[in-house]
Amino acid sequence: MSPRPAAVTADLELRLVVPGGTALPVLASITYDAADPFAVQVTFHTGGERGTVEWRFARQLLTDGVTRLVGEGDVKVWPTRSQGAAAVCLSLSSPSGEALFEAALTDLVEFLTRSYAAVPTGSEAQYLDVDAALALLLWDSPDA
Repeated sequence: MSPRPAAVTADLELRLVVPGGTALPVLASITYDAADPFAVQVTFHTGGERGTVEWRFARQLLTDGVTRLVGEGDVKVWPTRSQGAAAVCLSLSSPSGEALFEAALTDLVEFLTRSYAAVPTGSEAQYLDVDAALALLLWDSPDA
C-alpha cells in the first residue's frame, strides 16, 4: 500500500432542476479520499432539519459522465448545456425521492483533475487497505 495522499475537496454551486419552475441553487461539497480510492462523496448542504445529505458513488462514474450518459439505478451522470454553458447533470434517486442537479463542467473537471493527480487511474488498489476492508466485512457484531 502506498502512502496516502491528502483528500481532495471542492465546493460546488449546483442547480436543483425543478420541473416547470426555476432551478434552485444548492451548495455542495465534493470529496475524494484515497482511503476510499474508487469513490467520491458529494455532501449537499440542505439547510434543512438534517443539515446535510451525503451520496457516495464511483469516481469513474463521474469521470465518464462528463462526456457521455452513464449510470444505472440510483446515480446517473451526463453532459448537457445550461444557461449557454457546458454543464453536467447528476440524477439521484432513493426510496425517499429523486433529484436532478446541474454542475458547471469546469468545476467538475478541475476537481477530477486534482483527484487523479492524487491517485492516478489504475493505481487505486495501491491505496486500498484490503486487510481493513476484509476485517470490516467479516466482523461479527457482539449483538449478533
